Amino acid sequence: MKLNPALYGRLSLMMFFNYFIWGAWYVTMSTYLLETLKTSGTEVGIAYGAGAIAAMISPFFVGLVADRFFPTERVLAALHIIGAALMYYASIAADFAVFYPVLLLYSICYMPTIALTNAVAFHQMPDDNKEFPWVRAWGTGGWIAAGLIIGNMGIESQPLTFQIAAAVSLLMGLYCFSLPHTPPKLKGQKVSVREVIGLDALSLLKDRSFLALFVSSVLICIPLSFYYSFTNGFLNEVGFENAAGRMTLGQFSEFGFLLVMPFFFKRLGVKKMILIGMGSWALRYVLFAFGDTGAAVWMFYLGILLHGLCYDFFFVTGQIYADNKAPAHLRSSVQGLMTFATYGVGMFIGTYASGIVVDMYATGENAHDWMPIWLIPAVFSVAVLAFFMFAFNDKSVEPETTEQEEAAPSNIAPSQA
Repeated sequence: MKLNPALYGRLSLMMFFNYFIWGAWYVTMSTYLLETLKTSGTEVGIAYGAGAIAAMISPFFVGLVADRFFPTERVLAALHIIGAALMYYASIAADFAVFYPVLLLYSICYMPTIALTNAVAFHQMPDDNKEFPWVRAWGTGGWIAAGLIIGNMGIESQPLTFQIAAAVSLLMGLYCFSLPHTPPKLKGQKVSVREVIGLDALSLLKDRSFLALFVSSVLICIPLSFYYSFTNGFLNEVGFENAAGRMTLGQFSEFGFLLVMPFFFKRLGVKKMILIGMGSWALRYVLFAFGDTGAAVWMFYLGILLHGLCYDFFFVTGQIYADNKAPAHLRSSVQGLMTFATYGVGMFIGTYASGIVVDMYATGENAHDWMPIWLIPAVFSVAVLAFFMFAFNDKSVEPETTEQEEAAPSNIAPSQA
């Protein structure tokens, strides 16, 4: 049984809108804050930390609501419509003191939509390993479209970026009412304090490999946040033209790797894919540290293009693994748990740490020594990779090999290899 084309289209458009909204303002916010609101690097880190705070406090509650009280598509609609109003208000904030609390409220509305759109898609799929990457790829398409529009319009430092996000958020909220019905699986059952704070989802942490993934997800998102918080500001500062538009090359890479993920799942398995993703983050930071806009500009381009491996092989692989490990009635809550680990705790620590590090290496107004700024998360990424390599050992998600294949001698002579 396969996902029919009409349903595939509806779910794909859902992903497109959901990630267009995020891509319209998130990538360029550091440039807007540094150049327009004249904030410090630490304040930029605090602003990006709003999403992390939201990821920690909202997904469990909203996952519980979607699991027990209201259809998921209606929860999504309400969050996006409220979010549209908040995003517009953030765009007219005159200073950081007003901007930040509004951004925090908006983030509390937006961050749960990552888990909930995943839950809507997974609910409709007979085989999510094969079908989810194809649907999720359109989220990447939305992010690309947003980056190209913002970059080509040259409005990276203008409030119009937030207003575009607000308009599409309102459109997404209305569209959500047309999504496939995703009813609460546990409607009518009693709600306990244990469930409200997410302890049922936390029971999966008893599994050693799932615990290793959870801990690694928290840790790897500390260095990851350096990229999300400061890459656009870094590229603009060093004179890399049309930074927002060129950064969409990373999303094109992400889109391509999403389409071939079923191939890699079958041949590499979850562990190797996640290790490749972590290693790609470390390599990307090294490239940023030693690149420039002259002869070494290729390092910037390669660092951007690595995004497909960085994001898909870590985030998307982890989402699919978590969905496969979760009982059917806890899928929304378990997706919320992974959002808590990645976009929540890890990003919260990382956004604050990255802001402090950037200010440590400031050399003047809107000027920094970027080499040590990028090498610090590179080293941290390698350390997390080593931990995950030894701690994760789930044989059930290794690539399939038959005993005959393992035992059979090679028929290729040295001269033929």
